[in-house]
Formats: sequence, C-alpha cells, structure tokens
Amino acid sequence: MDTARKTMRAWLERRGGTLNDFVFPRRNDYMAHMSTRQYARLVHEWVAGIGLPAQDYGTHSLRRTKASIIYKATRNLRAVQILLGHAKIDSTGRYLGVDVEDALELAERTDV
Repeated sequence: MDTARKTMRAWLERRGGTLNDFVFPRRNDYMAHMSTRQYARLVHEWVAGIGLPAQDYGTHSLRRTKASIIYKATRNLRAVQILLGHAKIDSTGRYLGVDVEDALELAERTDV
C-alpha cells in the first residue's frame, strides 16, 4: 500500500470513516461533501496559516497548479483533460497554456 493511501486510511479511521466516505464531509452531514465555499474558507485559512498572502492563492489556483504539474511530468494532455473534466482537448490545452512550441518540442524529442 502506498504512502498516500496509508495516510488517507489513517485520516478516515481517525475521524471514524471508511475509504468510501468523503475525505472532507460537511460539518453537519458526514454523508455529503463540503460546499465549495467551505473548501474555499479552508484553503484561505491554510494559506494564511503558513504565512503566504491569502489573496494570491485559492481553490482554482490549486486546481490549475496540480494540472500543470501533472502535465509537465507526463506530457499527457489527455490524462489531464480527464482529470479536469474538460469535454474538449483543445480547452485543456488553452487552460494549461500548451501552445505550438510545446507541441513541436514534443515532436522533436519523440523518435519513431
């Protein structure tokens, strides 16, 4: 079992949940996920808590950063498209800022 899965299992067991439960449930209803606003408040608190300017970070910047890191590590635009839930691959390309230079660089590094 990998470290992330062990950590997740420990977190869920600590709060009395299972792997089928939401990781971050609502405060008053553990059968439902937390609201977008509640998540935004948590991110704001976490960022402020480590001394970063909270106005520079948010839920969307975290989503975009994760997608960018995955793309840079794998160069798999289709995988990132699926993770982001985009219907069109060109939307994912624009979202990540993938342009013609990136495509040409990949083509040059790929031997066929």
